[in-house]
Amino acid sequence: MELHQIETYLDSSNPQDRMKAITELRNYEPPLVVPLLKRRMHDQEFMIRSFVAMGLGFKQTDEGFELLVNIIENDKDYNVRAEAANSLAKYGEQSISHLVRLFQKDSHWLVRQSIFAAIELANYPEILLDLSILGMRGDDLVVKLTAIANLAELAKTAYAAFALEILLEAADSKGAEVRAQVARILKHFADPRVEEALNKLRQDGDHRVVGATLESLV
Repeated sequence: MELHQIETYLDSSNPQDRMKAITELRNYEPPLVVPLLKRRMHDQEFMIRSFVAMGLGFKQTDEGFELLVNIIENDKDYNVRAEAANSLAKYGEQSISHLVRLFQKDSHWLVRQSIFAAIELANYPEILLDLSILGMRGDDLVVKLTAIANLAELAKTAYAAFALEILLEAADSKGAEVRAQVARILKHFADPRVEEALNKLRQDGDHRVVGATLESLV
């Protein structure tokens, strides 16, 4: 599709036309694409705003970076914020501080899961620890379980002792799913307290927890 056609479609009242236009922008260079994506940044349809956020991750410019920061800070739809977080992570090191702040202030599970998935957290052990603690303090079970799983990445780092203390405390959680996840992750840590905790979890009253301790033996 020619650029002038794309611009016409971008201004169409039909959402399908606007989505098609954004898709067609994949064939053009970032300096041309980003200003056009910006035109639909506040589209009334959240799906189109999500497409804009996705496009800004693939067509990277300094302006695109700033637009994504604006989106994660101001868009009202968690789907769009999550997509923008994923795109922002594609910009590498410069995106990390923005994503950490987003995780701190935005407790929606999809946004937090997107950040966990988008950042190469193994390269940032201190950030991994901080985000995992925040995730475990939240109310969403999916985020809690991901946070616990992420702590395994710290087993061979200078933060291993901190991670282990968090896991040992979580081993006494009221939630069976949390205790089961802890049982799966403890095996990554070399500490006498690990076997003691696993022995206790093998006597747990919930079969899912007991099953998870058996997984840790494999």
